[in-house]
Amino acid sequence: LIIFGEGAAGKLRQRAAAVQPKEALVQAAHGRGPGQPVGERSQTAAPAGDLLRPAQRPRPQARAVALVAMAVFHFTFDLELFGIAAPGTMQMTFWRVFAMLTAGSFILIAGLSLRLAHRDRIHWRPFFRRFAKVALAAALVTAATYLFIPQGFVYYGILHSIAVSSLVGLAFLRAPTLLLVLVAGCVIWLPLAFRSEVFTAPWLLWTGLAPTIPYTVDFEPFFPWFAPFLLGIALIKLAERGDMLHRLKAKPPRTSSLARAAIWAGRHSLLVYLVHQPILIAIAWTLAKTLGALP
Repeated sequence: LIIFGEGAAGKLRQRAAAVQPKEALVQAAHGRGPGQPVGERSQTAAPAGDLLRPAQRPRPQARAVALVAMAVFHFTFDLELFGIAAPGTMQMTFWRVFAMLTAGSFILIAGLSLRLAHRDRIHWRPFFRRFAKVALAAALVTAATYLFIPQGFVYYGILHSIAVSSLVGLAFLRAPTLLLVLVAGCVIWLPLAFRSEVFTAPWLLWTGLAPTIPYTVDFEPFFPWFAPFLLGIALIKLAERGDMLHRLKAKPPRTSSLARAAIWAGRHSLLVYLVHQPILIAIAWTLAKTLGALP
């Protein structure tokens, strides 16, 4: 937006208010239909493996696949934002489900990554060093979106969700697998069964338990999104029982330039997350200018 000028920025803000992708999960959690404005995913989807030491990270291919899905979703959002894709594209069921699966995959990977990094004991210094990186990136996203999309800025997006879930998840690292699954089920069930005006306070919106949620372009509240994080921990505990961790830790083959690029992206997912959307926006803007979708 800085590059394209204030005039374009104003028009994009107006279009951003009209484009509200992936509302399905939060609407379902609050008992609302698709016509009611609840902001959900669009500008972020995100990195999980950055809370790990490299030797203990899950296979980079899994994160690379999630990154590709994230880029596809965001580029489609940008195409609608710039008037290339038809209005309402991101409201289609396919894209809502696609966005939920993409966000869920990143949060699940964050959960299994936390367990892999701290199987024997919690390594506090590496944890807080990586936690600080994710928290700082989340703060940057909040500041940038508040500056350019004030009517829908990200106050609790996927990076915020991963950071908070990582802190809370420390308490569940030694929990039995069955308990993890049961708690995950409760985390999903709670926003379906309980809402309160108490949680409309700005400092409690992150819980996801408010009856209404102010519009935001990216929102993964603690309830129900802590559930896939817990399931990620549970999956690794099951893998430990089955002695399958050597498959997750196996060094991926580097057979082609594309494979190596995907592996690099998976190992630097936080960096890819921070830079990919400006690049995609520039591409979409160029296409829009070329096709005449923008004046």
